Amino acid sequence: MPAIPAISALLAGAIGLLGLAGCSSVRDTERAEPYVNHEWLQSGANRIANLSLRDNLQSVRRVQSTLYKRNPREWRKSAASMDEATQRAWDAVLKGPPLPELKGATGIDAIRLAFDTGQQGSQPYQGDRVAALVYGWATMLKQANGDTWDQTMIDGVNAENSFRAARNFEISLWLISSKTGADGQPLLLATEISDRGRNLVADRELSKVVARLDLLAAQADEKYRRAALDFGQNWVMGVVMPFFTLVPK
Repeated sequence: MPAIPAISALLAGAIGLLGLAGCSSVRDTERAEPYVNHEWLQSGANRIANLSLRDNLQSVRRVQSTLYKRNPREWRKSAASMDEATQRAWDAVLKGPPLPELKGATGIDAIRLAFDTGQQGSQPYQGDRVAALVYGWATMLKQANGDTWDQTMIDGVNAENSFRAARNFEISLWLISSKTGADGQPLLLATEISDRGRNLVADRELSKVVARLDLLAAQADEKYRRAALDFGQNWVMGVVMPFFTLVPK
């Protein structure tokens, strides 16, 4: 009987050490979020996907701010201030209704509109190009996240959608740096090189989004591959292990 208190003490000590390790990690990163009730419906993979989506949306916000500051003519098309234009775009993304000037376009179609300069006599896109980009990027990220802003165990990352989204972000970055209007001037100024240094926010943040999406796509592929391997391993162990119990020791 005296062994029981000793075991309890060891367990309490282990739990205490785990708690200290957890607190230490929170202090180090300062990015942990408080637990919420519905988090019990999420697997570890769901949680990683949701955190990745959170960080990707933050990256999009940073790029939006940079593009608006470098291209004030864009936010002036839709609002009286940059803050109002920013809020308008995110209200359309998260609450609805969609931006009316996009005429129902989402994802890659909205991104195409953002860079539309008119073809065969047609008018170029007249709306806020930055807002169109933000709406296209955000809706594409949602689709890659299983068409939800908050995954649970009934959801999952679609590997193909995530991979395609990564490539579309790469294309977006290339278009921002290369697409010009009829006057030969860039449609959207992003990179600033001046006496103050180089402003590479768009390049850096969009590259982060690409890396996160590629990792999620690889993880989704790995999940399905591991599911088959785990099934096979469990089956083999279930068949073989009983025979090992019959072997004399």
